[in-house]
Amino acid sequence: MHVNKSAQTDENKPQVGGSKAGTCCSHSPTDWCSGSSAMREARLCFSALLIATSLQTLTASDFHLPGDYVLGGLFSLHAETVGKSYFAHAEVPRCQTFNLKIVGYSFLRAMRFAVEEINNSSTLLPGISLGYEMVDVCYHTNIVHPLLYFLADNHSKVQLQQSYARYRPRVLAVVGPDSSPGAVTVANVLSSFLIPQITYTATTESLRNPKRFPVAFRTIHSTEQMIKAMLLLLKHFHWNWVIVLFGDDDYGQENLKLLQFWATGVCIAFQESIPVPRESKKLSLEQQAKVQDIINMLHQSTAKVVLVLTLDLTLPFFFQEAIRQNITDLVWIGTEAWATDPSLHSITNISRLGTFLGVAVREVPIPGFNTFRVKAPSNQTEGAGTWASDPGTCNQVCDRCLSAAKQKEKELRDSGERIDFNVYSAVYVIAHALHRLLRCSSAGCHKRAVYPWQVPVSICSYQCIPGQRKKPIGLHPCCFECVDCEAGTYFNESDHYNCQPCPATHWSNVRSQACYPKVVTYLAWDDHRAVVLLIVSLLGLLTTLATLLTFAFHLRTPVVKSAGGGMCLLMLASLVICFLIILAYVGIPTAFKCVWRHTVYSFCFTLCISCIVIRSLQIVCIFKLMAKLPKAYNYWTKYKGPYIFMAVVLALKAVTLMINFIISSPAPVELPLEDNPAILVLDCKKTHAFLEMLDTALDMSLSVLCFCFAYVGKEFPKNYNEAKYIALWTTSYFTTWVILFVAITAYPGVLVPFFNALFNVVNLLGIVIGYFGPKCYIIFFHPERNTSAYFQTDIQTYTMRQK
Repeated sequence: MHVNKSAQTDENKPQVGGSKAGTCCSHSPTDWCSGSSAMREARLCFSALLIATSLQTLTASDFHLPGDYVLGGLFSLHAETVGKSYFAHAEVPRCQTFNLKIVGYSFLRAMRFAVEEINNSSTLLPGISLGYEMVDVCYHTNIVHPLLYFLADNHSKVQLQQSYARYRPRVLAVVGPDSSPGAVTVANVLSSFLIPQITYTATTESLRNPKRFPVAFRTIHSTEQMIKAMLLLLKHFHWNWVIVLFGDDDYGQENLKLLQFWATGVCIAFQESIPVPRESKKLSLEQQAKVQDIINMLHQSTAKVVLVLTLDLTLPFFFQEAIRQNITDLVWIGTEAWATDPSLHSITNISRLGTFLGVAVREVPIPGFNTFRVKAPSNQTEGAGTWASDPGTCNQVCDRCLSAAKQKEKELRDSGERIDFNVYSAVYVIAHALHRLLRCSSAGCHKRAVYPWQVPVSICSYQCIPGQRKKPIGLHPCCFECVDCEAGTYFNESDHYNCQPCPATHWSNVRSQACYPKVVTYLAWDDHRAVVLLIVSLLGLLTTLATLLTFAFHLRTPVVKSAGGGMCLLMLASLVICFLIILAYVGIPTAFKCVWRHTVYSFCFTLCISCIVIRSLQIVCIFKLMAKLPKAYNYWTKYKGPYIFMAVVLALKAVTLMINFIISSPAPVELPLEDNPAILVLDCKKTHAFLEMLDTALDMSLSVLCFCFAYVGKEFPKNYNEAKYIALWTTSYFTTWVILFVAITAYPGVLVPFFNALFNVVNLLGIVIGYFGPKCYIIFFHPERNTSAYFQTDIQTYTMRQK
């Protein structure tokens, strides 16, 4: 370290003494101040105890580091559980020094490692040194006495005051302890003084109550989350017949209650409590008999999965006894409290018991910590085996911890740095809070007096505004980014990490908390585009009807005969139907309208252009085929070639439409608009892509044939030469088809049915005007050309020219 690590003077160390402490309370250290009903009495008792107690002088060690701001740390270095009450005389409880808890020392080193990193950092708390006061709480026994030490001022006293707003205790915040019962005891005391406490392994649900514990925080999941994870494990392997073993303490009881509350579809073969040792790590004869009874029940049960909801200290004797009685082939599922404890892993032949599965926080490595954990402190001699202070106190010096850590280095590495990272994170949480409170920048910090209640805003992430979800950052649930719920999704309070998708018929804007129905649109009758379309369609319909009446009245005239005779009436009738079908594009689409648009229109249009193809082919046959291939022409006329051609075309068309009707029955559907998903376009369902392509290819092929026949007949007599008119119509057809494709691609929505209808109207008008228009012109304005003599003269002129 590059900070001043000079030892503290003896005047600042606590002393234990004073006989009045024993007259204050009869509560044991573990249940002291833990009940809400006795809170006021406990606080008064505690205040009196603080006044009456002076603190023992302790020697400086690796457990202490002076600094501008000092943090307190509570760690279990010795495996004591619930010891005797020492309120009869005030002294620090004695621990059994041989019951070393190696993981506790690892946690202590993690706090020291984090403090050294921060002190060496130029960005976090620049120019500020953090110190620490760390105490061995002997797992449960030594909980209250370290609190007296932390709450004492530099004169080793705490005086009763009306307000503690300007009171500065020895430490600014406390990290630990590691047990749930101990954490609750500490939280009850520290909350009275608003001193922040961050625990790194206590999963108890009690700490979640902000009214009871306003300054208690943690860097580990809650018991509820752990139980849910265990149940997910059972569900994954389809295990529903289990045994539940729990510790007969607060930790075991809380785990059992949560398991019973959340377990659905899981049957418990039996549940039994594993006795918790009360003195050191030894079980009484009665407790040993209880363990043996449980193991006998394991032998007799048909369940093969055992959930063990207890602390680690209850398990060594239990597992050793299970191995002795030859328990095998079971699946043991452990809680966070013992799942990664190296001391249990090293039990001889423990693998005989079966498969061990445990719930633990995700592994997050701390770079450099593995080496630091077994490195000798700078103020101690590596491998020293003597105690620098009274070994009975076992609070301030632990040379044997280092040698034990070296011996267990492999086990520590194998167990990972999960909880070590929680301790490491707790120190950094405090450091970042202090960094903000002191208004630190790259230039330095405003060093000043800081009181624990000044709780600055020390949160990893601010709460998201309505309509935003949380995107996790790292492994901690309180660290996240706020991300807007995208359009089409909404935020629901039941899930803070995911935006819920809107139903298909609903939509939402960005950062919405609810969805609204999409706007359904279609080509309505009062739409100006629909009005234009209807006017043009009506004019086309009237023109077609007039042409039909004209051709019917002049059916036997040469002009009508040359145009196809009775076939012209069939063509015009199909065009009338097509114009009427244009009305089906306007208004609310229905199944009936969709059938007419997709099926009837397509059939009528193909009928019309196939008639034009046959008429053009007939003229080519008369003027070309009859003279050059008379036999072929005779076959064509004898076997009704034109009608066979038309029947084949229409049959192919009918089969295509029928298959399409079966595969993709025309019906109205609500189609989302790509550039505006909040709008649904109510339109007829698209036909099958391949069949639509086949249908379009058939019409285009007929148009190309028509053009080719017209081109071949460009030298025919004037009255039979319609190359320029048919060329004009086919060119219009292909051009409008390309324009339609581009328009539909560029302008989706209600413009799609509008452009479809407009494209059809243009094609129909092209046939009426391009093909039938010139004939009507002759009928009305040049009747002298509508005579047999005129047509005969025209044919004779063509014949003479050919010779």
